[in-house]
Order: sequence, then C-alpha cells, then structure tokens
Amino acid sequence: MALSPRLEVRQAQSLTLTPQLMQSIRLLQLSHLELNGFVEAELLRNPLLEREDGADGEPAEPVERPAETGAVEDTVTHGERIQSAEAIAEGYDTAVENVFPDARTDAGSGLARGLGFGAEGEAPDLDQFVATRPLLSDHLTDQVNLILKTAPDRMIARHLIDNLDEAGYLAASLEGIAEQLGAEIEDVEAVLLAIQGCDPVGVFARNLAECLAIQLRERDRLDPVMAKLLANLELLASHDVPALLRAIGCDREDLADMIGELKSLDPKPGRAFDSGPVEAVVPDVFVRPAPAGGWQVELNSDVLPRVLVNREYYATVAARTRDGAGKAFLADCLQTANWLTKSLDQRAQTILKVAIEIVRQQDGFLTHGIAHLKPMTLKMVAEAIDMHESTVSRVTSNKYVMTPRGLFEMKYFFTTAIASSDGMGEHSAEAVRHRIRQLIDAEPAGDVLSDDTIAEILKREQGIDVARRTVAKYREGMNIPSSVIRRRQKKGLERIA
Repeated sequence: MALSPRLEVRQAQSLTLTPQLMQSIRLLQLSHLELNGFVEAELLRNPLLEREDGADGEPAEPVERPAETGAVEDTVTHGERIQSAEAIAEGYDTAVENVFPDARTDAGSGLARGLGFGAEGEAPDLDQFVATRPLLSDHLTDQVNLILKTAPDRMIARHLIDNLDEAGYLAASLEGIAEQLGAEIEDVEAVLLAIQGCDPVGVFARNLAECLAIQLRERDRLDPVMAKLLANLELLASHDVPALLRAIGCDREDLADMIGELKSLDPKPGRAFDSGPVEAVVPDVFVRPAPAGGWQVELNSDVLPRVLVNREYYATVAARTRDGAGKAFLADCLQTANWLTKSLDQRAQTILKVAIEIVRQQDGFLTHGIAHLKPMTLKMVAEAIDMHESTVSRVTSNKYVMTPRGLFEMKYFFTTAIASSDGMGEHSAEAVRHRIRQLIDAEPAGDVLSDDTIAEILKREQGIDVARRTVAKYREGMNIPSSVIRRRQKKGLERIA
C-alpha cells in the first residue's frame, strides 16, 4: 500500500480551556487578600464595575443632629464655641503663657488650634498620633551617627547595618565587606567593635556566643569562667553536664547560676523591632454550634468582595457610542464584568460546599478534639461533593476556618490514614502525632520511651499499627529529639538542680 498525503475531516469532542475559564480556576486558589487586590485592579480598569457598599447598594440617609447639645457634644461641629486662649486668659486677668504654656500667641490662634484643630474646625488626623515601632536599621543609624565622627567610619557602619538579619546578627563576613568597600580589614573590625555596644545590646554579633558575650560584657559579668561556658555552648545544648563541668572547671552550683543568667539574655535582640508589616490571619469560613444541634457553616462576608455591573451606565454610554472601537471596548467590559460577578459567586459557593463537607466528615474532631480527627483525603471530599480533586485542592489552599477549637487552615483536616491492628478502622496521622507528643511529654526522667516502646504502646492501647520508622519520622517532624538525647537532657536538668 502506497503512502500518500491526504486531507480528512473528523469530528471529535475535546475540552478547551478558555482564558476566562483559566482565570476562574486561578481565582479559586487566591487568598482573600490576593482576591481583593485582583478585584481592585478590575474596578480601576473596568468602568462598568462598581463596589457594593451596602446591603441594598444605596447610601444611608444622613442623620439629623438635634438642636440642643448635651454634656458630651461633638467637638468638631461645635469647635467655634470654644473660646480663644486670649479670651480665657483675659477672664483670669493674666497672660496667655500662664494659662496655656504651649499655646501659640500669634494672631488667629485659639484654644481649638492649640488642641490640634485646624482653622476650619476640622478634626486632627488620629494617624498622626499613633505610635509606630521604628525599624532596626533606623534605630541603629541614629546611634551610629553619634558614636562615629568620620564619614568613612559611618559608611562602613551603614554597610554593616545593611547586612544584619532579622535577629540582629551580622550575616556577611568582615573580609567580604572590606573587599566590597575597598577598605582595610582593620578599619572594619574597629568600626564593628565601636558599634557593638549599640541598643539593643547584642546586635552586630556574628554568632550566638558573641551575642551573649556582648550582653554579659555590658552587665560586667563576662568573667573567665563565663567565657569558658560560652565557648562550650554545644555541650550545654546537648546537656552533657559532666563534660561541661570538666571543660569549665566549676561546681554544679556555679554552673546552675551561670545557666540561669544566660536564660535572662536575649539570643535574638533584633526581633524587638519591626522588620515589616505583619498580616493577621482572617478566617474565610466560620463554624459554630447550631441551636438545634450539629454545626452551622457560613462564609465570612467581610472578606468577600461584592461587585455589581452598572447596566444603566452601559446603556447610556452604548447609546452615544458610534465608532466600532468604542463599541468593542464596551462589549468587552460588559463581558468581563458579567464573568467576574459570576466567578466570585461561584467561588464563594464552592468554598462553602467544600467547608460543609469537611465539617460533616470531621464532626468527631469538632466535638471531642484532635484524638478523633479522621483520616481524610482530597479524593474523599471530591467524590462526596461531585468535584475534581484539583478543584478541592485549589479551594482549600490559603483558606482558613474558625472553629470552636481554634483557627485552622483547611489543609489541616486532610491527613493520611494509618491502618488499625484489628482491621476495624483507620487512624489519622495527625491524631497519631498528637498521641506521640502526649506520651513523650508524660514520660519520667528515669523511664524515657524509645521509638519501639512508643510503637508498642500505640498498638496495645489504641490498636494503631505503626512501625518504629514511622514513629521516628513523626517525632523528628515535631522537632522532638531522640530518646538518648531526651534522657541526657532530663538527667542533666536533675543534676544541675
């Protein structure tokens, strides 16, 4: 059979992801902050969109003030009733400075102006009086300008400040800074030594031992024995008390006093200053006990952007538009506005649908606590609500649920299953982690539980069939040291005490 090119027409069905469909999918995984930013950009770009401010979209009618003012009156509205400083001082037959020392005496300045009100009787901006925490770099720059006298030294100090991390430690080497600035290493070391006493004490340190040494030197407590303790911090971290006593050359009582003094120091002095804006976590869904039993699930309307399509404005502008480019722009704006309002409503309904199913499957956790957290996967929720797993994954990303047991990310409720030894049920991995932490917290100093022992206890008490390797993995994930280190720590604390 000879091969030859030819044309054929075939009919087939396929799923095509349009740009708007892809955008709708992307809206599902946005947090409420990212979603509000996207909606704000659309409001600026699309003239047919407007924000729904009230429940009915109409502004509230102004409330008429009564003619008579009570004891507590509106200072802004009745600011003109306040007498001037000169009039009040004249009534007391004295000078203005004796009555209002801080008041201005130039023409037209009255008591209202001295209180912070403008000439028009406007209220002062309260944001001007809110105390703000300074940045660490600004706080150190002010001190460096007073300590150092020459411009080259100040330039080196400024470069050292720029290389501090959030904890106040110097993140760059002195050799690298000297090479970058073209300065001598001795000059950089001299500047560093001069500014290491800045507030907060401990900044500009290159490691933990130096940070603690700077603070002890400020307290005049950096004696040779304390210096030896700082040089052997790794022994202190491992609670190897016998080796620590041999290295330092002191008794247990002195060691306990020095450790107590180290605990009073700040290992991260730079954390006391703002390093950037801190965003509070706002829940997307509220779960409350229902009056008739069960749970009431509702969306947080405060974080849901509500927009409307102004069709009256569209009709007015469309009737006056004659050119094709203008009509095409209006048609695109109307289509985008309709798509956005529909997508926002669909996104809210999808979040609510997924949240209701999570609450239904995790009723035991909400009622009795983490020990009753059931194993749940994305597939289980997707099949229950007739959605795809990827949709559930996007919906639960960056979303938070406020429950009677606290604020949780939606992803928290999805845990793997651990088989039961009797084959009658499964246990949630998060519940197993919680039980492991409980067993380790309750263990006595003389009977520290090994991973094998914990696995045996879980199997004997709760029928959880878990291997020693799994216990070790969960323990390491919770930053809990091994039984050998825990035994050494507990015995070390007993010896020091």
